[in-house]
Amino acid sequence: MARVPKRKTERAPPVDKLIKPAVGIVLAILGYYLIQGMGAEIPRVDVNDEVALREVFFGENEGNNYVILCQPDPLNPDVDPALASLPISSVFSEAYRDRKSLASAEFRLMDCNHVLASSGKSIAERFELNLKQRPTIFVGGKIPSQPKQIPSQHLKTGNMLLKALRNLLEPRAIKIESAKNLKAKCLNKPFCAILLKGGPPEPYVKTAMKSLVTEHPNVQFASIDTTVLLLTNVDDVVPDYIKGEHRFVLFRKISGGLNATAIAEDGSTVKEGRLITSVAPFKDDVKYSSLSNHITKSVSNPVSQFKKLAALPSLKTRTKKMDEAERKKRERKAEQKQREAEAATQQASGGGSGAFGSGTDMKDERRSERERRRAEHNAQNDVKPRTPEEEAAREAARRKRMHEESEKWNVMDEDSIPESETFDGDEGDDDEEELLNDEDEDEEEVMDLD
Repeated sequence: MARVPKRKTERAPPVDKLIKPAVGIVLAILGYYLIQGMGAEIPRVDVNDEVALREVFFGENEGNNYVILCQPDPLNPDVDPALASLPISSVFSEAYRDRKSLASAEFRLMDCNHVLASSGKSIAERFELNLKQRPTIFVGGKIPSQPKQIPSQHLKTGNMLLKALRNLLEPRAIKIESAKNLKAKCLNKPFCAILLKGGPPEPYVKTAMKSLVTEHPNVQFASIDTTVLLLTNVDDVVPDYIKGEHRFVLFRKISGGLNATAIAEDGSTVKEGRLITSVAPFKDDVKYSSLSNHITKSVSNPVSQFKKLAALPSLKTRTKKMDEAERKKRERKAEQKQREAEAATQQASGGGSGAFGSGTDMKDERRSERERRRAEHNAQNDVKPRTPEEEAAREAARRKRMHEESEKWNVMDEDSIPESETFDGDEGDDDEEELLNDEDEDEEEVMDLD
């Protein structure tokens, strides 16, 4: 049997031969990070430049968005040396290095302890920034109405910060699930476009909405799941709901708002008034080309394209009862439009018996329609007609009430009445009774149960 040759013992190289390579590696790593730091030097906002501050806080001038890290200026002699020596947050630095994925914002450093001459407060006090939360990062500029601090749960890594910034700054369609959100997030905006989903949207619908959001930054886009929610007061401008089919509606704010008062440009407080909105009807297929043309045409010429709404749209839970009521409402409006069109055609062709004859016919038609709707309402709500005794008691109570009210206004004494004046009580009672009967007839004619 052949013998296996004995293996020689391996020895480690001398330590003095490893020092030079190790030093070279360390110097290379330090040089890399030094170059990275020099190339990634973050600009600082000049807190003494009022124009720059207003651009950062309110988006004036160029109207950019800014991501600000509250970091004291080490070159400022008035800054505490302990605060000036604090390193820049690694989370902010990491997000700054990957800022190409967030093209909608610029990264800056700012001394948030600087006292503003206009208010006598520091920047942190003026905009309610919590400096105890480290790092202190806030967003300002065009999109936020005022500087908004990033919560601490989004400041664990640079990627988490970038994701939070994208959700906050990049335009996207919001999801509306309540009437309160509909008013605050949509109807109170200058323009708001809503996709009324009849089911899960197809890929081409999602692609179209993403393109529209980018193409029209001045329009707030939203979506409503109409399989569970019902958008009311838009029945005459929006097609009927069909499960699986999507609809689209575009609103424009006319005046008013959700607050009782508002701040004017001169700083004074003015009454804002009730929110009034309008709608641009859209009844084509939900496709990118037709939607884009409709939005562009409506926004560029709002006076002729939008129709004022008498009542503010609202959201309700979709039920069978609500669907039936909405269907009947649509039918009544369709019948009313048809009657108006027929009356206009008849009047244009001279089919009526003159101006007074056509007006009388219209009045009789409206009275019969009110009687029909009153009878339908009484039958649905189990309303029983009043008996003659109940009508007499109701009339007596009303006469008594009117007599008491007239006594309150009679401030003349009997002695102050000239002797030459006489009042015929019977004749006055007849006139009063005739007036009351006329009022009853008028009140009965204008009764509307819709």
